[in-house]
This record gives sequence, C-alpha cells and structure tokens, in this order.
Amino acid sequence: MKTADIIRNGLIKENPTWVLVLGMCPTLATTTSAINGLCMGLATAFVLTMSNTVISLLKSLIPDKVRIPAFIVIIAAFVTIVKMFMQAYLPSLFDSLGLFIDLIVVNCIVLGRAEAFASKNNVGQSALDGLFMGLGFTWALTLVGMVRELLGAGALFGHSLIGGADGMLMFILPPGGFICLGLLMALVNRMRR
Repeated sequence: MKTADIIRNGLIKENPTWVLVLGMCPTLATTTSAINGLCMGLATAFVLTMSNTVISLLKSLIPDKVRIPAFIVIIAAFVTIVKMFMQAYLPSLFDSLGLFIDLIVVNCIVLGRAEAFASKNNVGQSALDGLFMGLGFTWALTLVGMVRELLGAGALFGHSLIGGADGMLMFILPPGGFICLGLLMALVNRMRR
C-alpha cells in the first residue's frame, strides 16, 4: 500500500469516527470540551502508533491461538504508559478523562487496526497507519469537542468567547453529544462526496 493511501485512509477515506463509526464511547463521553477531545485523541493516537509498530514487529512470533490476547497485552502496556504519564504530569486532565484512558485498551479502533493492518503489513506501514488513524480520530474528537464546548459553554479550549453569556447546557450533556455527533457526521460525509 502506498504512503499517500495510508495517510488518506486515516484522515478521510476510512476515518474511524466519520466513516467507520468506531470508538463512539470516547467520542461521546470525552468531548464535552475541545481540550478533552484533543487529549483523548492524542492519547489514542500514541497507543495506536506504538501498538501497531510492536505488533507488526512481533507478528511472526505470536501464535495464532493467542493472537488477540497478545495484542491486548501489547495495547494495555502502552495505555498504562499513557495513564502513568497523565497522572504524573497532567493530573487535572487525568481527572477529567479518568476511566476513558483505561478503556483505550478495548477501543475497537486500536484492536481493529492491530488485527486488520499491523498483523499483515510491515513495520513502517503499520506505524504510519497507526499514526494517521490516530490523527484522524484526534481531529474528529477535537471538532466534536469544539462544537459542543462552543454551543454549550460559549468557550473554546477553555477560553470564553461570549463575554458573560451562558451557552446551551444541552450540548454539554449526553443528548447534545449525540445531536452534535450526528450533525457533524452528516456534514463531514456530505463534504467527502
């Protein structure tokens, strides 16, 4: 597969959020603000890139009978690194994202890319696939977070844009997440065509 195809697939053609509709739990739960969406996306991108790389390196050593458990152990190791880093250096962000960092281990994007791509391709392509699938997920989460924060709190990345005005609380609550995601998904898919 060509490098340009891998990049295009991750960002647009096979975007995990807009096209494949994967990872909806973190997409809806962590995007109450743009910074949460951005950081959750970057954490997932790191785990995707690193786990794809290691799985591609070890694919010939992992027996078929334990392939999925082995993938989960590799993914869990990188999630633990992300979690410990956030706890040590970004405690307020860690408190905000909480349980959803641990759930990266079972995120269908990460495990799906390990099974569908990393276990069948070389190390360079697998790392690139993980990076751009992760960046595609990151821009989707950030966009949803920006719209929800702007409409729900009148702010963007924590900075108030509408002086003293309150936003529409619904967009910060779960129903607003569903509405925002659905409208953005329709808009992005319309623009893709």
